[in-house]
Amino acid sequence: MKYIQFLLIAGVSIVLQSCNGTSDETKKQNEAAQLYAEHMRMDGLIGDKAKAIFKPLESVAINAENEITGAKVKLGKVLYFDKRLSKEGNISCNSCHNLNTGGVDNLPFSPGDDGTLGGRNSPTVLNAAFHTMQFWDGRAKDVEEQAGMPVLNPVEMMIPSEAFLIDRLKGIELYKELFAAAYPGESQPISYTNLRKAIGAFERTLVTPSRFDEYLNGNTQALTIEEKEGMQAFMDAGCTTCHSGAQLGGHMYQKFGVYADYWTATGSTKVDEGRAEVTKAEADRYMFKVPSLRNVEKTWPYFHDGSVKELEKAVAIMAEINLNKQLSEQEVGSIVTFLKALNGELPAGAADEPAELKVHS
Repeated sequence: MKYIQFLLIAGVSIVLQSCNGTSDETKKQNEAAQLYAEHMRMDGLIGDKAKAIFKPLESVAINAENEITGAKVKLGKVLYFDKRLSKEGNISCNSCHNLNTGGVDNLPFSPGDDGTLGGRNSPTVLNAAFHTMQFWDGRAKDVEEQAGMPVLNPVEMMIPSEAFLIDRLKGIELYKELFAAAYPGESQPISYTNLRKAIGAFERTLVTPSRFDEYLNGNTQALTIEEKEGMQAFMDAGCTTCHSGAQLGGHMYQKFGVYADYWTATGSTKVDEGRAEVTKAEADRYMFKVPSLRNVEKTWPYFHDGSVKELEKAVAIMAEINLNKQLSEQEVGSIVTFLKALNGELPAGAADEPAELKVHS
């Protein structure tokens, strides 16, 4: 009914203009009415379907086994930025998962503490705490488990053992204070378990709501007409088979290359067997965690091996080898327009280096 009413308003405005001459104010009112009518038309086409497929972000990713407190988040942030979590002090968590660049380093493969490159592209840490598994092969169940693994990885941060790092942290006055504040009452608060929980608590605050969430929460004009058309193209193409929910991904595994070998389409230099390297199961060959599309414009290069830099090319490849569809240039462009609307903002100050580390030499 509202749509019909605004069409009538638009029609009356046009008639009045033809009779009495066009004033700037009347023209603006008419354009606003027409725009509103177009929003109403698009919402009638996609609104209910979109709200059934997608969900707005929650404000924080809760873990019942890791209570989030201010002191724990503060400790976790300091640890996240501290290069002393690598053996020679060359890299921090933020080196590969830079909070100022979408939670990634925009490199195909990230250099470890001694400069050796890793074997897979570093995924974004933003909103990752909502995901049901971590890493491309899902070998960690949550961000708490994940946080402790790169530190001990011989190609990444290269710390030789948990005890080695804990002994290092126990010799730093700052960490004596921060761990005691984060874990009051514990006789030995500086532990590897508590380190993982602190970093995990910080990462659980790295939530980036966007205009897309405003739309899902009822602000029908939070997205442009072009972005809504892109969402419709995204849904019509079948992308939501894997990219749905609040994260538009992050909750399942899928074979990369259902209809064709992915390495042929991407030009990958290595054939990575994905989750099968963990499970050794034939059914998991070329299966990878479906990445979230939140902030996807910022998280290039794409795929597990960072083999594709352009978002448009990544969209076209996924349609071809996973949906068996050849999208037109216009369709790809429309979908990319929608994906850019998924860019969100971190909480204020989250990406700033902790002041406590600025005095550390």
